[in-house]
Amino acid sequence: MMSSSPLAGAGDGDMESLPLAAASDYASVASTFDPLLSSSPPSPPALAAFPLSRASSSFVDPPSYADVAASSPRSASASSPASPRSARAATSEYSHIAVSDPETVAEAAATSIVSGSAPTYISYLVTSARRGDHRRHAVRRRFRDFVTLADRLADAFRGHFVPPRPDKNTVESQVMQRDEFVAQRRAALERYLCRLAEHPAIGASDELRVFLQAEGRMPLPSSTDVASRMLDGAARLPRQLLGEDAVAPPQDVVQPAKGGRDLLRIFKELKQSMVTDWGGVKPPLVEEDKEFLEKKQKVQDWEQQLSSASQQAEALVKAQQDMGDTMGALGLAFVKLTKFETEEAMYDSQRIRAVDSKRIATAAVKASRTCRDLNTQTVKYLDTLHEHLGIMLSVHTAFSDRASALLTVQTLMSDLASLQSRIEKLEAASSKVFGGDKTRLRKVEELRETIRATEDAKCCALREYERIKENNKVELSRLDRERREDFLEMLKGYVTSQAAYGEKIVDGWETVAEETSGYGRRSDNMTS
Repeated sequence: MMSSSPLAGAGDGDMESLPLAAASDYASVASTFDPLLSSSPPSPPALAAFPLSRASSSFVDPPSYADVAASSPRSASASSPASPRSARAATSEYSHIAVSDPETVAEAAATSIVSGSAPTYISYLVTSARRGDHRRHAVRRRFRDFVTLADRLADAFRGHFVPPRPDKNTVESQVMQRDEFVAQRRAALERYLCRLAEHPAIGASDELRVFLQAEGRMPLPSSTDVASRMLDGAARLPRQLLGEDAVAPPQDVVQPAKGGRDLLRIFKELKQSMVTDWGGVKPPLVEEDKEFLEKKQKVQDWEQQLSSASQQAEALVKAQQDMGDTMGALGLAFVKLTKFETEEAMYDSQRIRAVDSKRIATAAVKASRTCRDLNTQTVKYLDTLHEHLGIMLSVHTAFSDRASALLTVQTLMSDLASLQSRIEKLEAASSKVFGGDKTRLRKVEELRETIRATEDAKCCALREYERIKENNKVELSRLDRERREDFLEMLKGYVTSQAAYGEKIVDGWETVAEETSGYGRRSDNMTS
């Protein structure tokens, strides 16, 4: 009976090389890959060409790779106008920025008793070219250099929405495979530099230019060295408590107090914050920009909506993955059914059913591949949600800069009021002494000098606060504009891809329905 089949000579190994992944392969991909959090989708399981020749079966051949390789629909893959992101990149100072060629480098000053166990780090090749300049700069940078760049930008662009740098991810570096971790970090660092270049203010900054073009290692400035700041602050504190160096220089008050360089200022601002928040005492200066407060509340509401939408997007991607896996498993089941019907066929009707089973298998595999292609497009467009969630970190930092600058001004104004009160008390006490109390008068002069220095510091802090306010205003306007552009592009792309790929899947099943319509007609004749 087996010899009568056209495929009697085909072994089981032949069917195992079908252009379909097993159900377990689909499940493993779905369980280990989160499309919305990764920079690129995983490669689909390898599809081997079917080994059976036409000579072995001219009547029924299993679906070939060419049959199931679904190309992107024309409406989804057609070239569209430049996206908002590409338009912003076209206006940046740099025409090219890339991070590549990661290599392991041993620490220069590291010594180890055991050969080959010295500490190492990963160095990346950063290449860049300014727009209109044919020269390309190539420098080596390690992750610590990116941290230094981020710290410098945070100090220089307070109030701006500075794109956040990638995290260190110490845990992931220990759990993930080394090559995979390095590849993900390289891609994240490249996106970070591109976003910095697209920023209207940061893209033209000297900080970014030095990072991209200066040869050699990036020096760690003292302003970002936490240990040196703490040592300087501890050394200055006794003198400040004795009245020496009690007023911060104007160039220091324009920077936040955090970091430890001025411990006395930290304590004063902490006291001012506690008096305002817990004591219920109205500060000498308050945030009165109602427009800003309204936008700040709207940004907070928007962040909650983004977080909810992001979770729903992940669920959608998972559901589409499950649909593709199910279609793939269905196609595999019908392929096996085709093999069985073909090998065991004794009548032409069985061979006809095998042909129809092959058609269903082909349609199911095409639908599976289309679902995976659709998922790739869905991830591409809905990733905008995650990008804007990342921007929220920058927004909170900019708002924190504004609150910190306001607290500095409030503290200095409180210090001025306290100094003025002390002068009034000393003058009142001195007036009771005949001829005046020279000691109190000398102290009054010292306090007046302190008031002049504090007044200068307050003016600088107030100017910094106004500058940060203006930066916030400009950045909020830019965020509103880019948000509208990005989400309009996201919705257009998402709806277009869903419609195009859905139409392609429907067309495939309609073709199968037409090809197998004879079963329905026979069923109708039997019932009538």
